[in-house]
Formats: sequence, C-alpha cells, structure tokens
Amino acid sequence: MRTFPVILVVLIKNARKGWDDMVDSKDVKDLLFYERKNVWKEISEDQVSVIHDFSEGYKDFLNQCKTERECVKYIHDMCLNRNNSFISLKSAYKNKQQLHPGDKLYFIENNKAVMLITIGKDGLSEGIKIIGSHLDTPRLDLKPLPIYEDTEIGFIKTHYYGGVRKYQWVTIPLAIHGIIYKQDGTELEITIGEDENDPVFVISDLLPHLAAEQSKLTLKDAIPGESLNLVVGSVPNGDTEVNEKVKATILQLLNNKYGLVEKDFINAELEVVPAFKARDVGIDKSIVGGYGQDDRVCAYTSLMAFFDSSNTISDKTSYCYFSDKEEVGSAGNTGAQADTLTFVTEMIAELLYLNNKKETPNVKSVLRDSVMLSADVTAAFDPNHKSVFESNNSSYLNRGIAITKYTGSGGKGGASDANAEFLNSVTKLFDSTEDIVWQICELGKIDAGGGGTIAKFAANLGINVLDAGVPVLAMHSPYEMTSKADIYMTYKAFKAFYENM
Repeated sequence: MRTFPVILVVLIKNARKGWDDMVDSKDVKDLLFYERKNVWKEISEDQVSVIHDFSEGYKDFLNQCKTERECVKYIHDMCLNRNNSFISLKSAYKNKQQLHPGDKLYFIENNKAVMLITIGKDGLSEGIKIIGSHLDTPRLDLKPLPIYEDTEIGFIKTHYYGGVRKYQWVTIPLAIHGIIYKQDGTELEITIGEDENDPVFVISDLLPHLAAEQSKLTLKDAIPGESLNLVVGSVPNGDTEVNEKVKATILQLLNNKYGLVEKDFINAELEVVPAFKARDVGIDKSIVGGYGQDDRVCAYTSLMAFFDSSNTISDKTSYCYFSDKEEVGSAGNTGAQADTLTFVTEMIAELLYLNNKKETPNVKSVLRDSVMLSADVTAAFDPNHKSVFESNNSSYLNRGIAITKYTGSGGKGGASDANAEFLNSVTKLFDSTEDIVWQICELGKIDAGGGGTIAKFAANLGINVLDAGVPVLAMHSPYEMTSKADIYMTYKAFKAFYENM
C-alpha cells in the first residue's frame, strides 16, 4: 500500500529538479519563449536599400492600379513584356497546344480576375501550389443614372462597395476611373482626377458650427450612404430651356469631350477612388501610405515572387491567382466562389492528357493534393486603439509576414482554419529559408468583429490553405499604411513558397 506514495514522491522530486534546472538556465528566454523579431534589427545595411527599392516598384503599382481592371492590365502587360514567354491558356486550349515543364500561361476572366501558371515537372499529378490574392478594394461605385442637380449644384450619386467607413470619404479629393460603352458600341476608358490639371471630386460634409445633431449620431449613421454624392459642377447652361441647367452643362461638357449622353452611363463600370498618390510615411520613410493596399500589397508581392521564381522549374505546377469581389463575399463569375481553380485545372488536365495520352488526372484528387497561401492582409496592432486587439496574438508592423491560422468572427464563424500539419510545413519552410521574418496572429479580439478571405472557398475544394499577408494600419480607409519591411518579407516568403514548397 506504501508503493504508490513513494513513487509519487520520487516523481515530484524529479519534476521539481527538472523545473528548477530550467528556471536557473541563462538561456530560458531563447529556448522557451516565442518572440516576434523586428525586421530592421535582423537585416544588413545592404538589405535596407533593397527593401526601399522594392517599395518604389510597389508604390508605382499602387499609383497605376486603382481598379481591378487596371490591375489586370498591369499584370497582362508584365506577362507580354517577359520575352513572350507567357501564352494565353484559352489560346493553348483552343489550339490543343503541347505543354511542357516550364511553360508559362495566363488566363483572364472578364478583365477582372487573372490566373498565371507555370507548368511543373510533374504536371498536375502531384497537385499544384497556389498563392491567391484579390484585386478589388473598398470604394464608391457610380449608380447607373448618377448625374442630378439640386439647388443649382451638380452631383453624381454613388453606391459604396465593400467595408467602407463612410465618414472617411467626405471632404477628400476623389477621382473617377472606369469604362463606358457608348451608344455606338465603342468602349471608352475614363480617368478624371489623377492628372494635376484634372478637376477632382469631393463629397461635402457639415461645418462643425451646424453639426450639433449630426455629432450625436454614431459614426455609422452620421454619413448616410445616400449622401455620398460627389460635387461635379455649379454653372447653369444659359442656352437650354430645361429646368436642370447645371446638369445640362455637365452633360454638354461630357458630350464635347467624350461624346457621351446620359444613357451611356447605364452601360458603364465607373469607380470613385481617392486621388492621392502612394507616398512614404514618416521621417524615416519606413512606411508606405496609399489607397487600395488591401489587398494589392499581397497581389504585388505574390506577382513579383511568381515572376522571380518562374525560371526555376519545380516539381509542382505553380499558380498565381488574382481574384475579384472578395470585399463583397467573393460572389460572381470573377470571384473566388466561381470555381475558377477547378475550371483552369480541368483545362490544363485535358491539355496534358493530349500531350502524353496517359490517364487524365482526376481534378478533385489534384485539388486535394494541392497547397495554397491565401495572400490577404491582416490588421496591424494600433496603439491608438488598443481595446480591440489582443496583444499576445496580434500582428505588428515591422515583424514580417503575418500568418493567420483561422479567420471568421465570434466562434470562428465563416472561418477557414488550417490544419496543424500544413501550418507546420509552412512555418518550417519560412524558418529554413534565410532571413525570412514571420509572425503568427489573429485579426483582433474575439468579439470585437471579424473578417474572412478567399481561403474558405479554396478549402471547400479540398485544398490545404493558410492565410498569410502584410499587416495594415487603417485598413479599408482611403489611405492605408504598411511597413516596407513587412512588404519585402512577404515577397521573400511567397518566393520561398514557389521555389521550395
């Protein structure tokens, strides 16, 4: 009967001895604690200039690409400028073209979503590796019949798109980008407000002297969606008998310059975006400020990683996917729910079958053997708003690419939750690749809100997927901020994924 107590005492002594040894160890912090590294402290002087140079290209991308269509054109132009090494997947499929390891293809969906592909040594038999981001970002869209007049001021009506905080969009300079199909069927591209000689557009707000009642309202309600109307003119047309003389002036000017009539706006996709340019932020120029960084920062880093690694032919076929409509649920035929991955995989499977006359790969098994990084941003810890963050599990500026195991809201509602095995393979890859700095995070406190990415739609296809991207300050605002160090680490992590995963 005394055997058990004796054994218990021995176990407790041994356990205490081991515990005391660890406490006394000088290396306990290095051995046991997880600490985020600051990129600027980890890199050499040579790397500092590389980081700043990389961000110059990124800022140029932000300035050129303020809509999804402009992003697609930018990506397409890059494909065409790379010694004609990229071919259209649709053309290859139509012509039953032979495909070989190292061949590069592109697939464009309705000028709003893109897939870039490099064929691997194993074709599709071992699955594919994918990095997927999204090109759309919160903005204001013009309504189908947008122009109206009130009290001899001309306005354009808008409908906000995505998670816009409406109060942030008033009294700032705005530009209009997009396309219009005129009555004769011709396509017209329009950009007004970006050139220094262009006019800009502004949404008015109340002066503080008369805003007593407005100030009592919540941020959500203080600026109603129907009041997000752009001021576009004030000169009445003296040569017309219509009542809306300012509207007549606006339409006449648009007709003189572009040949437009009011009905043309029905067949248009016109987006209102901030007229700001991307700029360095801070005395040390360590931060990029600019519109649309959610999620174009991940689009740019994955694009450059894909191009810079595409000359190395890996075993797995590589995809670089740029989706649309993520900010409104990824619906539609250009969103991630459109099953684009399955469609593109089926086309390539048929082409590869024609090449070698072997059994066509089963698309479902290909997807189950595939791995993906859902390249999307996350919220950086903001010291001005600490109450919505859980500091131990937040992402921080300058601490590298942020890995998010799960998204969703509350009890992980609507989440994609990566399995431990895949998470382990990704973190091991980053740890084994020289100089990659990474961090783990959640979006914020559990019940503070939440959000999602395209990861869950890839997971629904059977793909092992993990969210990873750049931390952002002031996310979804007209002028978001990201760390240059994090941008470059994200590029390096994506490149390692393509080359070694």
